[in-house]
Amino acid sequence: MDFDQLQAFLEVARLKSFSRAALQLFRTQPAVSAQIRQLEEEVGARLFDRSPGRVALTEAGRLFHGTAQQLLRLRQEGIQAIGDLGQRPRGELHIAANEGSCLHVLPEVFAAFKRQNPDVQVRIRRGEHNEILEAVLENRVDFGVVSLPVGDARLKVVPLHRDELLVALAPRHPLAKRGKPLDPAEIAKEPLLLPRSGQTREAIEELLGGQGALQVSMELDSTELLKGFAAAGLGLAFVARTLAAAEAQAGELALLPIAGRQLYRDLGLIFRRDRALGRAALAFIALAAKKAPPT
Repeated sequence: MDFDQLQAFLEVARLKSFSRAALQLFRTQPAVSAQIRQLEEEVGARLFDRSPGRVALTEAGRLFHGTAQQLLRLRQEGIQAIGDLGQRPRGELHIAANEGSCLHVLPEVFAAFKRQNPDVQVRIRRGEHNEILEAVLENRVDFGVVSLPVGDARLKVVPLHRDELLVALAPRHPLAKRGKPLDPAEIAKEPLLLPRSGQTREAIEELLGGQGALQVSMELDSTELLKGFAAAGLGLAFVARTLAAAEAQAGELALLPIAGRQLYRDLGLIFRRDRALGRAALAFIALAAKKAPPT
């Protein structure tokens, strides 16, 4: 039995899918299936019911679930305790963030942290807002990076990054060629590419709320897809400036402000208030607070 097998077991149990667990763990589905088979052979019982179209914990799997969580938690606490013995932070940090943050915001933060703390290994888990909150609350990661605000009293928040939301559209679009800030009334007349849910979606709906029924062309979960479809001329999207800077510089996207309004996307570092933090985690929080935008 090893810790990778335990992690695979917990991910399959959480997602009720071998394929989705494999994506989360950056492994192939056959590799995850092999890990679960090896674990089942060692414990001497089937841990999952693999009925067609359904993956669920067996009675043995439900009994083993708490033990697996405890073993992984003890492993992390042991690594943290040993790391804290040295002169500088050591050990591991597990951080969950969405795709856009991983690609465009966090690399700079992680680079600065690694320069100061070369003995700390940083592990990244990709996920969406609710998945990240769940992972932090269940102690499966040390920190999460999510859009603010976050209202759960069990979580502490350190502001991390502020970015203006701009309208992204194809450079050949008549509004882009005009090159002027866009009025909410004219935005509402265009096909829109919107995130399925979240704070950005709520801010857009509040901005355009008095303009009648919106023409929602597509609802997408990925910032990369929003940018790609906007560049292809399928509609107008709202994208944080930092997340679309490369495409705008390359001439693949036009970015225009909103006339008379500024919308912002705020990111925060979240962690459990009751979590015992080691030196590596405290060092990361200190760096995040130092880099936080002015209020």
